[in-house]
Amino acid sequence: MTEAKTILLVEDEIESGEMLANFLELKDYSVLWAQEGKKALQLIEDKAHEIDLAILDIMVPYHDGKEICKHIRNHPVLSDIPVLFLTARDEEVDEIEGLNLGADDYIKKPAGLNLIKARIESQLRRMSPEKAHWLKYDHVYLDTETKQMFINDELVDLTHTEYLIAELFFRHPKIVYSRADILQHITDEEKYIFDRTVDVHIKNLRIKMKEEEKLIKTYRGLGYGFNREYLKR
Repeated sequence: MTEAKTILLVEDEIESGEMLANFLELKDYSVLWAQEGKKALQLIEDKAHEIDLAILDIMVPYHDGKEICKHIRNHPVLSDIPVLFLTARDEEVDEIEGLNLGADDYIKKPAGLNLIKARIESQLRRMSPEKAHWLKYDHVYLDTETKQMFINDELVDLTHTEYLIAELFFRHPKIVYSRADILQHITDEEKYIFDRTVDVHIKNLRIKMKEEEKLIKTYRGLGYGFNREYLKR
């Protein structure tokens, strides 16, 4: 399931921020824009699993770009994402300090929008192999390496079988699986189970997903799968 990459933009200049955010959205990026440091830190906590890259101005109120960069590098989810400084400060010492803090690139203002886009794409190409193990829809995430589900950045306590069923649906959201199909997928985990046991696993999975249980749909007479109504949004 492919979604637009999400960029955290921290820029206090309204005109510059609007111009860059609008440009990136036209290029099919999703943008979370904060005009000051407190808002940026709140977005980091609330939207951690959504953010793929951060663009930080150094001189923003409350918590500057350097502090935000440190916070990102120490964050359990975001520590490996690309961070770009975009700033009017052009002293070499500032650039060196930014890179030493963990920034991946340092872009001096004024910079053309297409140049910024090219730098973003370059960083995301480098990053994509590390993030390839994430499957996500909205704020529901599956980590296919650790076999864990997160909803709103909180770990959902699934059994391994429940996780395997969820991953099957998330990997192939347009396919409806019969009970026999699902049994075949999990048979190595549970060798002696019956068709109706699948219903129990899916019922338990839905209970644990709480409000997000709507993502799993029963297709009457066919089986189960990802709710395709949500693919249209």
